[in-house]
Amino acid sequence: MNKKTGLQFLMIFTIIIISLWFYLKYFTRNLKNIKEATIIEKINENLNNNSTYIDNIDYVSSDAKGNTYQITAKLAEIKIENPDVMFLNDVIAFVFIKDSDTVKITSNFGKYNSKNSDTIFSENVIVIYPGHKITSEYLEFSFLSNLGTFTTNVIYTGEKTNLFADKIEMDLTTKDTKIFMNESQIFDDYYETQKVLIEGTR
Repeated sequence: MNKKTGLQFLMIFTIIIISLWFYLKYFTRNLKNIKEATIIEKINENLNNNSTYIDNIDYVSSDAKGNTYQITAKLAEIKIENPDVMFLNDVIAFVFIKDSDTVKITSNFGKYNSKNSDTIFSENVIVIYPGHKITSEYLEFSFLSNLGTFTTNVIYTGEKTNLFADKIEMDLTTKDTKIFMNESQIFDDYYETQKVLIEGTR
C-alpha cells in the first residue's frame, strides 16, 4: 500500500467516524424527542377525552305500581365526572302504564338519569297516546311521579281540540292534562296565566 492509498483510506475512515458521531449525537436525540412528544400528545388526548360513547342503548325501569319505562337511543354520551347521567341522540321512549294506554315519546336529544329515570327530552319532542298528541321543544319527565312538563312551542292535538300552549303538565297515569296559556293584558306590563284542565280516560 503506497502513501497515497493509505492517506485516502484514512480520510474515508475519518469521514465515516465523523458521520456516525454526528448521526448518534443529533438524529437519535431528535428521534427521542419525537417519541416523547408523541407520548405526551397521547396523554393529553386521554386527559381531554372525558366522555364515553355507547351505541344503541336500551334501558328499562319499573316502579312498585307495575308501570314500566323503556328508553332507547342511537347514541349515548356518558361524562366521566357524572356517570349516572347520559346525553342521548335520536331518542324513543315508551311509558307502559298498568291497566292503561301506552305513551310514546320521541325527540332528537335527551338527558337521562339512570338512578331515578328522570329524563329531559329536547328538540322536536312528540308525545302520542290514543286520541292525543303533544309536540314541543322541551319536556321534563319524571317516571317516579309519572309527570311530564312541556314547554317551548307547545301544541296539543286532541280528537276535537287543537291549541297552542305555553306550558302543559300531564299525568301519564291518569292522562289528565293541564294546559297553561299566557294571555296578554292590555295596558299592563305583565302576563296573567290561564289554565285549562283536560281529563283523560282512566
